[in-house]
Amino acid sequence: MELIIFIGLQASGKSTFFRQKFVQTHEHISKDLMPRKGKEQRQQQLIEAALQAKKSLVVDNTNPSKLDRAAIIQQGKNYHATIIGYYFSSVIDECMQRNLQREGKALVPDVGFYSTVKKLEQPDYAEGFDRLFYVQIGEDNDFIICPWGEGLADGT
Repeated sequence: MELIIFIGLQASGKSTFFRQKFVQTHEHISKDLMPRKGKEQRQQQLIEAALQAKKSLVVDNTNPSKLDRAAIIQQGKNYHATIIGYYFSSVIDECMQRNLQREGKALVPDVGFYSTVKKLEQPDYAEGFDRLFYVQIGEDNDFIICPWGEGLADGT
């Protein structure tokens, strides 16, 4: 059973990556799919339900800070899940450019990017991750995945 945590700015490719790599094998938990009120509590409930059912899952949110990730990691540890983090290359200008292709509620206001980038901390094994990866969008809009510490020079 895997608990995968995505980390990165809005429009860094997280949801597309989920659809390409995990849609057939993992539950998808995203605050973007929840009503406005009570998102944090609802996310915790959905994570708990998936773990109780021994289902692998992906938490597809920005999860920018170690504090944001701590409760999720602890939930996974309580059920002996393998905790895997995917840190998405989060160059703000590129993410904001991709965001312009979105419509309606999916379009993130600029202030949302600046707020998230201020909190964005690279993950660390000391947080409780069993495995970590960098993810970058390549020239052909394919995903380049590297084990943590290899490949992408600065991980931003």
